[in-house]
Amino acid sequence: MLFGLLLTALYFYNNRDKSLARVQYSKRIHIGYPVGAPYAFLKSDKEVAGQSTDLAKYVARRLGAEKIEWRQVEFSELFTELRAGRIDVVAGGPFITPENAAFVNFSEPVFHVKQGLLVPRGNPRRLTSYKNLITTPGLRIAVIADSIELGFLTRAGVPEEQIVAVPDALTGRVAVEAGNADCFAVSSPAVHWMALSGQLGKTEEAQLSEQFQLSPDERQGYGGFAFRKEDVALRDAWNEVLKEFVGSPEYNKMAAEYGFTDAELPGSMTTVEVLKR
Repeated sequence: MLFGLLLTALYFYNNRDKSLARVQYSKRIHIGYPVGAPYAFLKSDKEVAGQSTDLAKYVARRLGAEKIEWRQVEFSELFTELRAGRIDVVAGGPFITPENAAFVNFSEPVFHVKQGLLVPRGNPRRLTSYKNLITTPGLRIAVIADSIELGFLTRAGVPEEQIVAVPDALTGRVAVEAGNADCFAVSSPAVHWMALSGQLGKTEEAQLSEQFQLSPDERQGYGGFAFRKEDVALRDAWNEVLKEFVGSPEYNKMAAEYGFTDAELPGSMTTVEVLKR
């Protein structure tokens, strides 16, 4: 009852913003996602699954959306599809950064992923930090194209010739196994997911001694959902559901299926704080 009253209040607070009313009236919502386990992917039966998309299903139901229209979108086209009105929400998409926030509004953070590293069994290069990736001459680093890891390494000054761009995590692992890369830089949940699903092959997770940052003020690795700038009512209602669900035992059980642990919870960090520089 209280939640319903809150949604009504949000609607009347900005009665020119029809984004929430549109979803509730039509009882459907359009959600876009890029394929990238464990955040969003298709299972063998073609069902959309993942930490981000499962969470989106929960929130959409709470907001009255009985039907979700899923739209698989290339990572580079997510904002274009969102701003063109072909999707209402982006799930499993770009991280919360000032650069991305110039184009979209973000929900509050739903996870804070750590740096992860996949290496050949035995870790022959003795890699224990992303600092090693920056300071080791000639090290070949596999990284997913358009990922936050690629942006980090590029800003750190890693030469382009040391980067081995791959389309997905499986290809990154194969690059390490084949000797085409010395390591694969990817988020910690992605490494955990590969271990849970038996996809590590001849690689292992490097035990990192630190979470290396280029600047002490940088808040990297926070993710959430993206909305059109004008869809404030939908974003705010979405946040209310997230506030009561993320971190609950039910959420933690759901996220654990995709390699997320308590260490990846966002804590009390807000989107405003993440975007401060």
